[in-house]
Amino acid sequence: MKKTLIIGATSNPSRYAFSAAHRLKRHGHEIVQIGLRPGEVAGEPIHTQKGIHDAIDTVTLYVGPRNQPEYYDYVVSLHPKRVIFNPGTENSEFENLLTQNGIEPIEACTLVMLSTGQY
Repeated sequence: MKKTLIIGATSNPSRYAFSAAHRLKRHGHEIVQIGLRPGEVAGEPIHTQKGIHDAIDTVTLYVGPRNQPEYYDYVVSLHPKRVIFNPGTENSEFENLLTQNGIEPIEACTLVMLSTGQY
């Protein structure tokens, strides 16, 4: 199972990040969530601060390119194997930075990857 950090987590059930948290847990993946507001989704807290988390395999992004620069150094410092850029979050600058640091950027949808067994 892949420990996954969700950036852009929300307790709003109409958002894709909400659905992703529930599906990741249903598929047996451990999740850590960072969002703008505290809360809880899928039985896990939403943190509002960038904490130190170990053994993060995957980061899945639900924040747009304009709001991503504040996460660049943080994500690189976690040394995940990959970062998933969900639709609307694609960012060539961030993707290049990740590649330079040996982290695989993937432009895909976490929900689709889970449903097709590609996660």
